[in-house]
Amino acid sequence: MQLTDLLTLDRINCCDQTSSKKRVLEKISGTLAAKQESLNKNTIFDSLISRERLGSTGLGHGVAIPHGRVKECNQTIGALFTLEHGIDFGATDNQDVDLLFALLIPENSTDEHLQILAKLAEMFSDTKFVAQLRKARDAKTLLDEIRGWQARH
Repeated sequence: MQLTDLLTLDRINCCDQTSSKKRVLEKISGTLAAKQESLNKNTIFDSLISRERLGSTGLGHGVAIPHGRVKECNQTIGALFTLEHGIDFGATDNQDVDLLFALLIPENSTDEHLQILAKLAEMFSDTKFVAQLRKARDAKTLLDEIRGWQARH
C-alpha cells in the first residue's frame, strides 16, 4: 500500500494553528471522521488518546505518528497535519512536534499496520524530505511531496 492511498486532500491540514496535543488530536479525529459515515470523531479521539497513554507516538525531530484502532473502521486511512508552531507531544527527544501523520486502523489489522508504520518511519527519517514538507503551504503541495518521495523509494 502506498502512503498516498491513505490520504485525500481534505485529510491534509497545512500550517494549522493548534497549540496543544489534546486539541490537535481532536482536530485529527474530526478530520478522519469527516465523510466517513461509519466513523465517530469521539470514538477516534478515544482511540488516539488511549494509544498515547501507552507512550507518546512522537518519533523525535518534530514528527509524530498518532494512531489508533477502531472497530467501525474497515480500511486504514490517514491524515497529515503540519503545525505553524510546534507543540509538546512528549517525544523522547523532548522536541516539539510540528508534523503529524495520523493513522486510523481497522481493529483486526496487524501486518498492514506495521508495514505502514515502517514506511512512515523511513519517510520521516529523510531529513531533506521532512524539510520540504515543512516548507509546504498547502495540502496539494504536501500530497505532491509524498508522491515524489514514494516514486523515489
